[in-house]
Amino acid sequence: MDEITRDVVVIGAGPAGLTAARRLVEAGKSVAVLEARDRVGGRTWSDTIDGAFFEIGGQWVSPDQTAIASLAQELGLELFDRYREGDSVFLTEDGERTVYSSDDLPVGPKSHEGLEAARKELNRLAAEIEPAAPWDHPQAAEFDAISFENWLRSISDDKVARDTTAHFIAGGMLTKPSHTFSLLQALLMASSAGSFDNLLDEDFILDKRVVGGMQSVSIRMAEELGDDVFLSNPVRTLRWSDAGPGAAAEVTAVADHVTVRARHAILAIPPNLYSRIQYEPALPRTQQIAHQHHSMGLVIKVHAAYDRPFWRDKGLSGTGFGVGNIVQEVYDNSNHGEERGTLVGFVVDVTAERMWNLPEEERKTTILRSLADYLGEEAMNPVAFYLSDWGAEEWTRGAYACSYDLGGLSRWGAVQNQPVGPIFFASSDIQGIGYQHVDGAVRIGADTAQRIVESGR
Repeated sequence: MDEITRDVVVIGAGPAGLTAARRLVEAGKSVAVLEARDRVGGRTWSDTIDGAFFEIGGQWVSPDQTAIASLAQELGLELFDRYREGDSVFLTEDGERTVYSSDDLPVGPKSHEGLEAARKELNRLAAEIEPAAPWDHPQAAEFDAISFENWLRSISDDKVARDTTAHFIAGGMLTKPSHTFSLLQALLMASSAGSFDNLLDEDFILDKRVVGGMQSVSIRMAEELGDDVFLSNPVRTLRWSDAGPGAAAEVTAVADHVTVRARHAILAIPPNLYSRIQYEPALPRTQQIAHQHHSMGLVIKVHAAYDRPFWRDKGLSGTGFGVGNIVQEVYDNSNHGEERGTLVGFVVDVTAERMWNLPEEERKTTILRSLADYLGEEAMNPVAFYLSDWGAEEWTRGAYACSYDLGGLSRWGAVQNQPVGPIFFASSDIQGIGYQHVDGAVRIGADTAQRIVESGR
């Protein structure tokens, strides 16, 4: 096994880890990036399947996500607008289909009243939350003790209003049922995006994409770092010592094919994977307990490519929304410069679990049938079809990102990215602004690099 020495060892070659490594090198530090997979990019991943290019992982850039937009520009990558011309489709839980063009969902007056009440209150409360420290809110413990579902019941007695509002955070973002996480966790999600309104607006939150795919950002950074990126090297053991302020600290990261000795380590992996590493000595009690209360959600990202974007011929944008359906959201995801049409859809939490329990062909037919309910029978016959199964990825184990269980954010959030001696933590899952997005990964990667540089150690 090779043994090398660097100033900093970075564990994880996703956007957070590679951004940290890149900024450290710019500051004159030497780095080694250890990645468990045989590729870079983490939860951003693009591939060509049956001749169709699909973005299997994270892909969108919203107008407020200036960190990822600036980084893409630095790396010589272009952004392009998501296609959004035409009408949208709304499906009720019992399958009633409505084509609409307004900003408001076509629901009844009582449901609309409940939606508005929840929207206004979520915007008001989210404005009080500091994304980097939601636990500092005077009512943090109170907000963290009530499930998002139960809070919504206090706002409206209309089921459509509650389920629809819940989806924009539960299904659309945290990919967990709304009874499993707190109001505080929901407010962090809204606050980190600027407002709850921004989560409601698909033209905002799903604004642009990277030409060539979001993984290109990580690929370009890895190319700059060259031989300092070590793929297929999961870290099994991290030995560390810390003699206190001003004293020399040291870490030793033992991976499958290389051992790296360094002054600092950055864990640029999601919190649910921290326990995959054995720490010598063990991490402090608080960190060990806190990490157990972070977990991934579950979602199937559906990709279907067609000879042409047939929905546009019908005056449809490709956007569909329907809580209670198999595919709860669908969008035009056609690639830049291609004549083909591509749809992307999402099957979340317990519905995703149910789909994975079906035989493969039945699962495919069921999901395509749901797409067809939105956009027409042509959806049943894609030229390429793929389901992203991040729950089966050994080095991710879920999607999109980690969130706390009830009561966890107010109790342990304050320690989630505090360093332990020479060990720093960097992931979009523990970031404030840009939480759970690639933008957050870039921000926390750059911030962590700066903290190490400023430590003078």
